[in-house]
Amino acid sequence: MNRPEHKRVIISGGGTGGHVFPAISIANALRRIDPGIELLFVGAEGKLEMEKVPAAGFRIVGLPVAGINRKNIFKNLQVFFRLISSLRIARRTLKEFRPHAAVGVGGYASGPVLRQAGRMNIPILIQEQNSYAGVTNRLLAKKASVICVAYEGMEKYFPAEKIILTGNPVRQNFDDLQAKKEEALKFFGFSAGLPVILVLGGSLGAGTINRCLSENLEAMRNSECQWLWQTGRYYYDDVRKLVPEQGDKISVHSFIDRMDLAFAAASVIISRAGAGTISELCLVGKPVILVPSPNVAEDHQTKNAMALAAKDAAIVVPDSGAGKMLVDEALKLMSDNGRRNTLSGNIIKMAERDADARIAREVIKLIEG
Repeated sequence: MNRPEHKRVIISGGGTGGHVFPAISIANALRRIDPGIELLFVGAEGKLEMEKVPAAGFRIVGLPVAGINRKNIFKNLQVFFRLISSLRIARRTLKEFRPHAAVGVGGYASGPVLRQAGRMNIPILIQEQNSYAGVTNRLLAKKASVICVAYEGMEKYFPAEKIILTGNPVRQNFDDLQAKKEEALKFFGFSAGLPVILVLGGSLGAGTINRCLSENLEAMRNSECQWLWQTGRYYYDDVRKLVPEQGDKISVHSFIDRMDLAFAAASVIISRAGAGTISELCLVGKPVILVPSPNVAEDHQTKNAMALAAKDAAIVVPDSGAGKMLVDEALKLMSDNGRRNTLSGNIIKMAERDADARIAREVIKLIEG
């Protein structure tokens, strides 16, 4: 089989940072392997990828696709027409771009693109991040040539002969964060004299975590800690009303682009337990308190979190109990240097490095046959 002069790859999916940033990492890894490669993203209109992908230097096409509305079945008629339109746009995009391979990372936009790619006999690679396979990826597995996973035991969802264990790609290299600490503290306007607790709820935000902190602002201000709080875009305006001024030990952000500096500043991290987030936290190697979201399929965030807790690599606070426990648990951990060292040492042992490069190599193999 002749090698194409310029390889072309289409990458589809998104919706949240958990899909978008791994996709960008795979694209960057493909460029490192083959600087001449042509890459095109396809995402969902109005979602995070439409902002973050161009910011990373890649082209993107938006589809009007939307997810099924489980609360209002009448809205699903509109979803159906959006899907038909998205399938048409996806097919036109594939015909114009003529990719040698299609990569799906999950999320709404993966479905139309990979479905049409399968019909056009374009080789497909799926990247599944979670221990519980998403609906889109399960439906598309039959057409895929390769399925890259981050957990063992995924044969219950996908054909075993297609599975390759690669780990989850992360946003960037988080090595040597200590060297960035001074820069990080200045960047966020923090004092070097007090430790920082970083609070993350994902790109969209976590209602329970935001509510818990909002109800414990006095304890946070009275603590000997500084708080770096990513609210997510859905909650930012409400939180900003409660914390109108930056610099009062609490720094509030809708979204943090410089996560390397956020992690460098942090002494303790509070976070949800999405698969991509956990992959990053393992590389970062800081003490972590996980609050798994209950609003996910098969409660997979709890499974992700308990896998770390079983190795004494994280503290798990249930979503239902976070309101009373979370801030107290964070301050208790800040006062226990030995416990922080234990958690830090154990979580970094679980780090999977170079997942993006492994997946990129599989894409190249798929193209070259």
